[in-house]
Amino acid sequence: MTGLSDDVSISFELFPPKTDTGVARLRESVAQLSAADPNYFSVTYGAGGTTRDRTARMVDMVSNQTGRPVAHHLTCVGASRAEIDRQAEALWAKGLRRIVALRGDLPDGETVPADGYRDAAELVGALRSVGDFDVSVAAYPEVHPEASSAEGDLDHLKRKLDNGAARAITQYTFDTDTILRFIDRARAAGIEAPIVPGIMPVANFASLRRFSEGCGASIPDWMFQMFDGLDEAPDTRAMVATCAAAEQCRRLMEAGLTEFHFYTLNQPKVSLAVCRALGLTPDIPAETAA
Repeated sequence: MTGLSDDVSISFELFPPKTDTGVARLRESVAQLSAADPNYFSVTYGAGGTTRDRTARMVDMVSNQTGRPVAHHLTCVGASRAEIDRQAEALWAKGLRRIVALRGDLPDGETVPADGYRDAAELVGALRSVGDFDVSVAAYPEVHPEASSAEGDLDHLKRKLDNGAARAITQYTFDTDTILRFIDRARAAGIEAPIVPGIMPVANFASLRRFSEGCGASIPDWMFQMFDGLDEAPDTRAMVATCAAAEQCRRLMEAGLTEFHFYTLNQPKVSLAVCRALGLTPDIPAETAA
């Protein structure tokens, strides 16, 4: 693929590290990812708000380091309406304008607090009442595990967008046809907002299998064959992962999609290689011999 860089818009998702060493590594990763000229970065928010302070610090760090917009993830879980409103007001006051609004994962046996926002649709409405935030929400091509039906899941997505969200970012889905069918169903249901495919480059296949089981994302049989025996071969695994993600993006672009959100897992190598395959030309750092 050549000559595509003028058409492609990308963003990179990061998570807040737990250690100073992790923060230093993230700073280096951000420097490398910036070379791909992303539209923005985003920083995730732990279950129940467990990474609240670390998320805020990483948002500030990435913003100061790159000068680019950074989206702060925000969830309903573990906080009252008043607490979330105060947090949103503080984010607006410091000049942050992008938010990824999610309900968040509920710990086993727990529900959203009685005085909290019940779901992401309510959260979006509250954020938009605080300020003119640019809000992104999640979409689920394979249907959210707690949804009553595919139709109910689409209805909920429409509520989030009708309440003021600007776009939907999909959970990663490796079956490209599933993404395209989902977008067709969304359009047929009257959803006109941009739907941005979430792309998951495979950093570690064993870890991906465990994570996918928890979030309801399926892994096609061909991926098991493709990554079989590569757990201890990181260089080959990275090349295979690049080919898989680039091919998915290529097919999505053929269908008219040109915006992609990369779940980087704080590892820049494969995401940068995919960007190269999309026609972008980020500087790739020299690799030292083992």
